[in-house]
This record gives sequence, structure tokens and C-alpha cells, in this order.
Amino acid sequence: MTNPVLYRRRLIPDECIPLKDDLILECNEERIVTSWNAIRPKKDLHHGFSCYFLKEGFKVSKFYYEDGRLLYWYCDIVSYDYSPTDNRLMVTDLLADVIIYPDGFVKVVDLDELVTALESRAITLDTLKSCLNRLDRLLKLIYSGGFSELTSHIEKYAVQ
Repeated sequence: MTNPVLYRRRLIPDECIPLKDDLILECNEERIVTSWNAIRPKKDLHHGFSCYFLKEGFKVSKFYYEDGRLLYWYCDIVSYDYSPTDNRLMVTDLLADVIIYPDGFVKVVDLDELVTALESRAITLDTLKSCLNRLDRLLKLIYSGGFSELTSHIEKYAVQ
């Protein structure tokens, strides 16, 4: 795969957005690293970096304030669908997220959205199980001190 066109698909709300302005910094069979500006800038979130871990089923992002201070690390549980015909990578956000604040506090969020998505049939039971298994693997990595291994792929580009 050579620098695919990236799309972000959300289940709640149902939307698909081309990430046409994201800059791909690294791309191989294991991961894709990007830098980006917020699609919809918020009061705090301005820009960041993301690392798509293609085999693990999660994406780790470093979120920044406008002035370059770290807001937090944000980890999405995702699925990937690559189309070689048009070199397109669809990244579907599977709703469960982990936020790691600068002080090290870890917070799991949006698990209620998994139930909503299952009830509305936006996801299947198999997708729910896969999401929870990926979330479990990510949390085990974080709690065992292995998160820096994931963030190192971003940190080499994110030097301020």
C-alpha cells in the first residue's frame, strides 16, 4: 500500500469524511502516521498526529492546543477496509475510545455508544466483540507500561 487516500467513517453520527488534507508522514504494512489540523476545530483541539496501527485495530493520536501544548492522547478502536483498486483506506471508528491525559490519567469513553449502535443495528454482535477485544489489548498495553512503544511512532515526527 502506497500512501492511500484516507477516509474516516463514523457510526454515530453516520458519516464518511475524506481526510484529504491529512499529510501522510509514514506508510507501510504495519502503520500509517499522519499530521493534521482539526476538521472541525474546537475550543481546545487544534491539530495533531495520528498513527494507524493496521494490524492491531486501533489508532493513537496526539491532540494539541493551538499553541502547541499537549491536550491529550486519544486512542480510537477502529476497523480498516483497504481497496487496492482505488488505493483507498476506510477507517471505521468503532466507538470505544481511550483518553490519556498529560498527568497519566487513563479514561475509557463512549462505551454507551456501543450499546446504542448494537441496538440500532449499526454494528453486529461480532463487531462489538472485536471492538471489545481490541480495547482490552490496548488497555493491557497501556497498563503494562507499553504505551510509549505506540507513541514512539508519533514522537519522532511530533518534536516541537
